[in-house]
Amino acid sequence: MTTTAPEWATYAGLLADLLRERGDIETPEWHDAVEHVPRHAFVQRAYEQDPTGLWTSWEADAHWDRVYAPKTLVTALDSRRGYPEPASSSTNPELMVRMLEMLDLRDSHRVLEIGTGTGYNAALLSRRLGDTRVFSVDIDPELVALAGQRLRTAGYRPTLAAVDGQDGLPEHAPYDRIIATCSAPAVPLSWAEQLAPGGSVLVDLKLAISAGNLVHLNRRADGTLEGRFATRWASFMAMRHHGDLPVSAPRVEQAEDGRSRATAAPVPPWGTPVVWFLAHAAGLPRGVEFGALLDPESRTPYAASLTGPDGSWARVSLSDHTVTEAGNTSLWEPVERAYRVWVDTDRPGWDRLGLTVDADGHNTVWLDEPDGEHTWLLPADDTPMRA
Repeated sequence: MTTTAPEWATYAGLLADLLRERGDIETPEWHDAVEHVPRHAFVQRAYEQDPTGLWTSWEADAHWDRVYAPKTLVTALDSRRGYPEPASSSTNPELMVRMLEMLDLRDSHRVLEIGTGTGYNAALLSRRLGDTRVFSVDIDPELVALAGQRLRTAGYRPTLAAVDGQDGLPEHAPYDRIIATCSAPAVPLSWAEQLAPGGSVLVDLKLAISAGNLVHLNRRADGTLEGRFATRWASFMAMRHHGDLPVSAPRVEQAEDGRSRATAAPVPPWGTPVVWFLAHAAGLPRGVEFGALLDPESRTPYAASLTGPDGSWARVSLSDHTVTEAGNTSLWEPVERAYRVWVDTDRPGWDRLGLTVDADGHNTVWLDEPDGEHTWLLPADDTPMRA
């Protein structure tokens, strides 16, 4: 008797081969997982935004080539702000397998995933380790229920829970690995406490939008976590919490007067990722929004802008790098401090930065060595907010 593989399997195999050729997949176990887990079961409909800002949707079963491609797919929109914006997504498989390879999993390992999302990553983990060794949490009960349904349809039954990922899942601890498929402004102490000796955490540490990167932390004998940031930049949607408070910042008005001076710092600062990250570590307040000011006629950007929740703002000319600021808080000074450190230390990349989470949960970013000259204590994340 001859059997024929379903059509999607051809595309899944091609995706696995492509990721292996690119060097994202390094071990046969993850090639097997990508080849055999049906991504379309977790992304049945996706949304794309055109250059005008209009969102349109398409069905997975009519577009195998788009589902089985190294691309992040938006799977849900949220219009609570008066306009649609991504609320959930299926991360680019290229990034997912890079992270899974970084975890250095063994057959006996138990893994906690923070951020169930569609369930696709939990399925990859279940294929690799078996259902009983995989645990996944997300804050949205409806999302978790839907992910569970999709996982069962695909033949996987990991343990799922609708809880705040910041608290982990203590009732099933300890875990050998914790992987967060959402970003967080600090690594919670609860994650360190739920790790087995010798365990590790992989998380996208983001102090603000675009201000951070993946960091891989190992649990030391004294219970602290320590490790370095990944060389390649990556980004996830922010971890959500119950009671999140929206942060609104005033718009920078073109006619407003303020204090002006020249600056040597990069404009826009978010174009230099390490400087942008260190600027937040060095004092940029939570909730700062950034963007560009456009010429009303040509619609081309002429200045970068920063706005703070307290009404402070900074405008930086793209042509002559003149900074104009107003308000009680200087939003540009932390950028300049970060830039000076970056230049004075030979423009370090991500691989020279590290993070330590001590026994009290304090997160400290450091350059080159934990006890080196340059360290930044991150603010506590006691009051979660979303920009």
